[in-house]
Amino acid sequence: MLRIDATWEIGAFDRNASRRKYFNRAAPRGALPSDECQRLFRKGPVMTTSRHPETLSLHAGWRADPATGAVAVPIYQTTSYQFRDTEHASNLFALKELGNIYSRIGNPTVDVLEQRVAALEGGAAALALGSGQAAAAFAIQNLARAGDNVVSSTDLYGGTWNLFAHTLKGQGIEVRFVDPADPQAFARATDARTRAYYAETLPNPKLTVFPIREVADIGRPLGIPLIVDNTAAPILTRPLDHGAAIVVYSSTKYLGGHGNSIGGLIVDGGNFDWAAHPGRQPALNTPDPSYHGAVWVEAVKPIGPVAYIIKARTTLLRDLGAPLAPFNAFLILQGIETLALRIERHVRNAQAVADFLAKRPEVVRVIHPSQQKGEARRRADTYLKGGYGGLVGFELAAGREAGRRFIDSLKLLYHVANIGDARSLAIHPATTTHSQLTQEEQRATGVSDGYVRLSVGIEHIDDILADLSQALDAAGTLARAA
Repeated sequence: MLRIDATWEIGAFDRNASRRKYFNRAAPRGALPSDECQRLFRKGPVMTTSRHPETLSLHAGWRADPATGAVAVPIYQTTSYQFRDTEHASNLFALKELGNIYSRIGNPTVDVLEQRVAALEGGAAALALGSGQAAAAFAIQNLARAGDNVVSSTDLYGGTWNLFAHTLKGQGIEVRFVDPADPQAFARATDARTRAYYAETLPNPKLTVFPIREVADIGRPLGIPLIVDNTAAPILTRPLDHGAAIVVYSSTKYLGGHGNSIGGLIVDGGNFDWAAHPGRQPALNTPDPSYHGAVWVEAVKPIGPVAYIIKARTTLLRDLGAPLAPFNAFLILQGIETLALRIERHVRNAQAVADFLAKRPEVVRVIHPSQQKGEARRRADTYLKGGYGGLVGFELAAGREAGRRFIDSLKLLYHVANIGDARSLAIHPATTTHSQLTQEEQRATGVSDGYVRLSVGIEHIDDILADLSQALDAAGTLARAA
């Protein structure tokens, strides 16, 4: 067990008061001290009592710089932090005192981003990372060890599928893929060494909304958390409200929104009892030799229900790296300030594009929640509020070559491997993002030879539709020639 010789207080920096303010709660021996926990893992301060995302996007986690009064979040572009003296340095490394140590595990600019996203998601704390792929990997590695397994939805982004099917497999972690059309498939794939369930809210490219509550309710009685990648549906849904325990983001996409910064985030909901099934979650319930024998669910009790995110930062981020750069955190924060407004336009434009494509003779199928029926549409209406997202897929009758012709004919839309940009984007997944998957794996994720994915931006809708129309005309000439 982690033992601390001194009794100390839980502390947090009040940026509004230009001083350090302590919440008068004494922490017991054997628990993590205020230094690491409150500096690196706290949820607050949230500088607003509002629960509206439009307000949280601007005010959560920051009011003004206490030294200068600057309203914009400063960029702390530093690797290290000056220690007052040798005793101060020793206390920091022994986790006896509050303070910054090294930007690999925490940085003041990044901290504001973490607080803001945690507030937006209704979570307890967040951890920012260098990419969405790092966030997906850490989310699993934080719970699963060699010999363990995770049950995942088949409906995944191609990069995540490769991570799960190959890279994690090479580390001894098995990922079992099941079709989320039947939530009970998760239960059937579960055994004694299943550590988590994983899914995407609005999976890219299949765009069939995941049954969050149904699967979360299967896992919780077994001590299995549901981890949900909400990259494609910020503002539209909060998975934690529907029973998910952990939320993952690629902040590169809609959160940043401008295609200028790679980043990722993990949000700990603080709503999962990791100690209730200690045999199911040994990573959090047995002594951690890499951190003085800390048993994380016990060590963090004085702070709150944040054992998961504390372990992720103090072990995985410490040992494997993948920190988010302060400048990238600053740019992502700028994007989040207009997130709610941008999502409204993304949603409106995407709906118009889906309606337009449904009338085109070159298109045999439109992939968008508004075009779905039955259970798929019910789930979309249950979990997405305010629209069906900014992604649209469609299949061209003439297949792969028509997809190539369409992409090559675009003039306004960018041909890039990204989504969630303010600009409209297009890609042919079978030959790019999902090209490293087998044909069977491509079909499982929703990719066919003729499938084209659009990330619909915030340009004037007339200009978007005009570009799509002329590119479809070009693709249609191939079909007519055939």
